[in-house]
Amino acid sequence: MELKDGVYESRDEIQQLLRQVLLLCAEQGGRELCWMDSDFTDWPLSDGPLLEALHGWALPHRRLRLLAADYEPLRRAHPRFVQWRQLHDHVIAAKAFDRAEAVERSQPSPIGVVLAPGLLVFKRWTPTRASLSLRNAREEATTLEWFDAIEQRSNDSFAGSTLGL
Repeated sequence: MELKDGVYESRDEIQQLLRQVLLLCAEQGGRELCWMDSDFTDWPLSDGPLLEALHGWALPHRRLRLLAADYEPLRRAHPRFVQWRQLHDHVIAAKAFDRAEAVERSQPSPIGVVLAPGLLVFKRWTPTRASLSLRNAREEATTLEWFDAIEQRSNDSFAGSTLGL
């Protein structure tokens, strides 16, 4: 499947698209990646080639900003990603958001987002509907503004390690 601007309307096509988008971001993404989902369980975060690409991407000057309503399903579904997260704690900022606050009252809000400034914006609207915009500065700016607003109202979560007393 070739990545191209447009709307995708099949669960299988969206899963394949998401895998390609994440790989492209890890291989060509810049200094910052922004990911948002309610729990990331249906993302391909246990995929070996993706984790290897993310490992190469995770240099000290890079930042992966994660937003989820709940990280516990991610911990159960993707233990390999959790290990990767622990190894690359220095590049990850993870926060938990309130689902009610993530919904824009004035317009439809996506249920999942991948934003790689200068590269692409992937938005999942429903489990069977998603859109992709490649190198669209206006779409990136509005998505980043929306993402930042949710992140500002969110709390730190999904720590790289658990400290005991």
